[in-house]
Amino acid sequence: MAAISLAGCALVSPFSLAQSSASIEAIDSAANTMNVASLKQLSQGFEASYASAYANYRLAITANIMGQRNTAMQALELSQSQLEQILTTEERPEPLALLASVYGMQIAFDSSKAATLGFKIAKLLSQARALEADNPRVNLVAAISAFNTPSLFGGGMDKAISLSSQAIEYYAIPCDDICWGHAEAYTWRGLAKQELGDIAGAIADWQQALVVDTQYGWAKFLLSQQSQHKQSQDVHSAAISK
Repeated sequence: MAAISLAGCALVSPFSLAQSSASIEAIDSAANTMNVASLKQLSQGFEASYASAYANYRLAITANIMGQRNTAMQALELSQSQLEQILTTEERPEPLALLASVYGMQIAFDSSKAATLGFKIAKLLSQARALEADNPRVNLVAAISAFNTPSLFGGGMDKAISLSSQAIEYYAIPCDDICWGHAEAYTWRGLAKQELGDIAGAIADWQQALVVDTQYGWAKFLLSQQSQHKQSQDVHSAAISK
């Protein structure tokens, strides 16, 4: 695990290090192409900063999809430690929301952590909203949390759709620094619609995700998966009609 420079923190806020939109865009580009090697390099290319924590977060997601669970766990733990370090010196909505999402991934890896981390997620998102209620990523992470939380415990698909719709609305606010998640918001809303049986609505959202970001790999995959499913149904229907 990379050491965090306390001397550097004394000179400049860790949140303000390497915060250019180019850094975030490079990370998103690597994640879109499932480039684990590039994400590893990017996660080590910044000092202890939000950008570094975000790179590790995307590395964790990508490595997990690629079946590299150990790499995913290590990246997630590093992202957590970096964000927690940032928040000891400066409480801001972006690291609060990202840490909430990191905790959510940890629950996905180990459901026994839900009782303790679920409370922390709710607290982090509450703090983030108090600081910046119209932050789109705060609402996106809240939508993801609602998607993965039963309605009995305050989550559910309807809430996920509502929160992701609010996030999409807030993405219209001009952004020139930390701007990730717009296409992701459409994708999660589409997934929630799919869960409720609204396949046409889901497809429309995934298509809109590609309007926002033509290289967004997850939306491409979901649309391809849906197309294959429809083709399979058509073949089955044709066989029955003969």
